[in-house]
Amino acid sequence: MTIGEQVGGTGRAVIEVDSVTKRFRLYNERNQTLKAAIMRGRRARYEDLLALDDVSLSVAEGTTVGLIGENGSGKSTLLKCMARILRPDKGAITVDGKISALLELGAGFHPELSGRENVYLNGSILGLPTKEIDRRFDDIVEFAGLARFIDSPVKNYSSGMYVRLGFSVAINVSPDILLIDEVLAVGDEQFQTKCAEKFAELRANGKTIVLVSHALGSVRAMCEQAVWLHNGKVRATGPAGDIADEYVSEMHQGREGEESHGGRWGSGEAQIDRVEVLGPNGQPTAHVRTGDPLTIRLHYRADESIPRPVFGVGIHTLGGVHVTGPNTREAAVSIEKIDGRGYVDLQVPRLLLLPGTYDISVSLADHEILHVFDFRQRAVRFDVGPGDPQESFGGVTSLGGTWCWQPDGD
Repeated sequence: MTIGEQVGGTGRAVIEVDSVTKRFRLYNERNQTLKAAIMRGRRARYEDLLALDDVSLSVAEGTTVGLIGENGSGKSTLLKCMARILRPDKGAITVDGKISALLELGAGFHPELSGRENVYLNGSILGLPTKEIDRRFDDIVEFAGLARFIDSPVKNYSSGMYVRLGFSVAINVSPDILLIDEVLAVGDEQFQTKCAEKFAELRANGKTIVLVSHALGSVRAMCEQAVWLHNGKVRATGPAGDIADEYVSEMHQGREGEESHGGRWGSGEAQIDRVEVLGPNGQPTAHVRTGDPLTIRLHYRADESIPRPVFGVGIHTLGGVHVTGPNTREAAVSIEKIDGRGYVDLQVPRLLLLPGTYDISVSLADHEILHVFDFRQRAVRFDVGPGDPQESFGGVTSLGGTWCWQPDGD
């Protein structure tokens, strides 16, 4: 099994994972002292957790690979084994090239040392000589955006400052292989943009990258290949878009109508009792495709007459990106009053959301949107699979446009 065969095809393998198994002990109780062990007359109780179960794969040089799967599937454990932080119980991992691993925020930082001192400490751990760190120091600090704080102890840094400095050091050691665990999802928007640009630069320079992420949009956009891990085993490998589609398709099965259980507030004179996503056939569903017609139905109950109410819908990605937020007032839809039960539909003739998972929030307010009767945050979650148009290279929405080409005539 070779990851990257379809990208460059004949590229040599720089990471080879051969029948790797890794177990952890989960202690139900632990003997803290020798006296406790003697008094109990037995060893502490524990159970084995099989984090990786006979995993084999290889990563070709210059390939960007995404590791996906549910929490506990073994993604981070595999990455730590590749980085030689963990040692497999069985099997072997061979790595050919200089590795830089960004697995935890500020891993290797000493809290009492300044940012400057930690740059040199972390750089030396990653294999850079002092003279080389001297040469790259200004670039590291500039990328992190921490010039004002570089001589302050890192114990006073925020988590965002930690990751900015840690990421900056890791990518400036000029690694052959970069291992990243969810770090690109951390930090402010400006820092994430800089990370994405640096990431693209590394890819363009032929670096090998292995990325663990729950953000399937990032995997689709950044990775050529993907590995789906499930219960410590390799479930599937292949082009990133195809594997992400398979993963989303399985995750949505058995989850029809799932509620997201977000926050809720409002005065309560009128409430939105239930929210449904209706597919092309008019039936409730939790899975639609790009380009499908879609209806979002808000079932309400008004305990008293509410004149000129305003219903609103908000759609967010799992990462919190606000995609859209229409309401009936902005659409010039006048509802004279509500009293008792009924429903309001938002009909979307052609859904242009790209594949991914989205949350729906709903609201019911007075005409001026100053008094909120009911607001349900993340009331319902639904998945969008690939459809028409077929766009899976990042972002959250399609333009719905068409391409045409006209060469210049003679």
